Amino acid sequence: MSVWLPGAPCTPRGCVEPTASAGAVPLAVLRLTAVGLLVLAGIALLPLGRRIPAGAVRRWCRWIVRAVGVQVRVDGAAVPTGGLLLVANHISWLDVPLLAAVRPARMLAKTEIRRWPVAGALAARGGVLFIDRDRLRALPDTVAALAGVLQGGAAVVAFPEGSTWCGRARGYFRRAVFQAALDARVPVQPVRIGYRGVRGTPATAPAFVGDDTLLASLWRVASARGVVAEVEVGAPLPPGSHPDRRSLARAAQPEAVAAHEGGHRE
Repeated sequence: MSVWLPGAPCTPRGCVEPTASAGAVPLAVLRLTAVGLLVLAGIALLPLGRRIPAGAVRRWCRWIVRAVGVQVRVDGAAVPTGGLLLVANHISWLDVPLLAAVRPARMLAKTEIRRWPVAGALAARGGVLFIDRDRLRALPDTVAALAGVLQGGAAVVAFPEGSTWCGRARGYFRRAVFQAALDARVPVQPVRIGYRGVRGTPATAPAFVGDDTLLASLWRVASARGVVAEVEVGAPLPPGSHPDRRSLARAAQPEAVAAHEGGHRE
């Protein structure tokens, strides 16, 4: 529990519906194999860094999501170039490639990820910005560092809820990260992410909550059928449109995000 990463009440047992069904195992194996091949391709290209075209990165991220069996729908406003803070509600590990499919950006993540085998090293090489959730004293320095990255013209993705939620319930946006956008005088792009099943009801299979493991979550998603990821991109909140981080965070909340007319992208 901290100002950066508060806890959520969602748990795999309490919030996530099982997806096991007849014939699910071969399908899941096929999907995870495809994901593995795409990840290996991404690792091979990682040394090229920023020389990889942004369009290629977006397509690769969308392929990752589709390979695991999830369809993608993106609607809403255009995404500006230059320094930009993208903020979204947080449900799943799928949220990361979904937002990268909107605009490739540096991620803001907890320092624990740096210690993950393989993934930690890849995240560091990929430009992830790490925050120490246990050191409140480090908060001003973290905000200053983030503002510097934004001022340099980079896009940064953050999940201000600070924890994953199941999708049926959600938290509220913490204010700290928005101070960096105010200090850097860059726009904030709010994004709302949701997952739906075959009947159009919220799908809980993608939720990565509580003590869930990444392996269990990967298998559950790959075993599910008919899951659709809906990404709704809200209009950018320009610099100076809100006087403080409290009002800026409130304006970026998922319920404040409305689809921009005629902005469908597929």
